[in-house]
Amino acid sequence: TLLGQNDNWKSTQKAGIAATGIAPSSDLESAMIVTLPPGAYTAVMSDANSQSGIGLLEVYDLSPNDKTVLLNVSTRGFAGTNDDVIIGGLIVGAGENATFVTRAIGPSLRSAHIQNSLADPVLELHDGNGQLIDMNDNWKDSQQDEITASGLAPTDDHEAALIESLPTGNYTTVVRGAGAATGVALVEIYRVR
Repeated sequence: TLLGQNDNWKSTQKAGIAATGIAPSSDLESAMIVTLPPGAYTAVMSDANSQSGIGLLEVYDLSPNDKTVLLNVSTRGFAGTNDDVIIGGLIVGAGENATFVTRAIGPSLRSAHIQNSLADPVLELHDGNGQLIDMNDNWKDSQQDEITASGLAPTDDHEAALIESLPTGNYTTVVRGAGAATGVALVEIYRVR
């Protein structure tokens, strides 16, 4: 069910979005304020003129004092070579120390009839300064017991996963193909504690 849509952010909710302090810098970018009950949701981003290109989709919790916690964010995209990677980000709030499972899914997408899925994704986790914290190619190579215990183990041995306890800060996940392979992949970030 479509819950809302926006093309140019100033066309609807202009005052409310501006008051958040995180309004887009271009009038052509989109934004919405939506109050959502607990559940699963999908945000779809596309070009207004059916063009292709790179975009950034962000989700901010504007009510950090509520007891509701954002538990999972994921995105599907095309992982190319060099800088054409899939990037997912997360912010751990002040005073928190949270544990996350991050996953790079490729081969399992075939069962959902996704064409050209990435056969062997590689997952990297970077801190806010771009420094590599950890990386994984095949999820059973390291942390297998911890990832399995989380209930979030990938279904294909060639998929990648990490489980990390992270202090306050900004983090980035990067998904690329092993051996410069390309294809469609899914990057997922789950908060488990």
